[in-house]
Amino acid sequence: MKIYLNEEKLEIEKEKTAYELRDEFKEDADIVVLNGMVIKSDIKLKKNDKLTLIKRGEKPEKEELEALMIARHTPRVHEKVKKSTVAIAGLGGLGSNIAISLARLGIKKLLLIDFDVVEPSNLNRQQYFISHIGMYKTEALRDLIAQINPFVDIEIKNIYLDESNIEKNLKDVDIIVEAFDNPKSKATLINTSLTKLSNKPIVAASGVAGYFSNNTIKTKKAMDNLYIVGDNLSEAKIGCGLMAPRVSIAAGHQANTVLRIILGEKKV
Repeated sequence: MKIYLNEEKLEIEKEKTAYELRDEFKEDADIVVLNGMVIKSDIKLKKNDKLTLIKRGEKPEKEELEALMIARHTPRVHEKVKKSTVAIAGLGGLGSNIAISLARLGIKKLLLIDFDVVEPSNLNRQQYFISHIGMYKTEALRDLIAQINPFVDIEIKNIYLDESNIEKNLKDVDIIVEAFDNPKSKATLINTSLTKLSNKPIVAASGVAGYFSNNTIKTKKAMDNLYIVGDNLSEAKIGCGLMAPRVSIAAGHQANTVLRIILGEKKV
């Protein structure tokens, strides 16, 4: 019978339980994950089950790290995620959070695009540290992701996207994420992508400012290849700033929408 042990294919001659395999291959493992869930009692294994054995506090070798990172994923997700390339245009509150989520998913490649540097005011909602102040956001985020998941291929571009260069820079990705603060830049990226890169899904955001209700942030499919996250009302302006909780909610929507597109889910 074929199963997967720490993501490696394993043929076992007879039916066994999760704990029997633990005792055989890693007796000191105190975390046993079966098909994405930590189990607290023994379970008989079935064909194609995924079993992961972890010892608390043990730092794995790099070759083993990726398998342990994805142990809590829903089965048969990683195979598709690992083949996908995503561009994130804008690495502020939305983009930096989206990039971290996709890196934790184990995405194949991220193309990170921004021309700006990290400023102190960014730290109220963006995934940067004080030590990153003055660095290009692309470089700071690349360094962060390397500490989270070194298996993600990161390409960075310190450029300002406009009508003249959007097609050239985004033509090789599978999915485009719009994460700009500037409404004009948002519109330019969306309109140009829909016109010149019409085969590529684009996940955009509009209306994520303030501390309004969590439940007003929605994901909508506006067109065949256009998804919009937000409430479409709460723009950042004097008296209504951008704050970490609500921005993070929207970023979570965008990252999960990317995942659902990769997995072929039709509904938002």
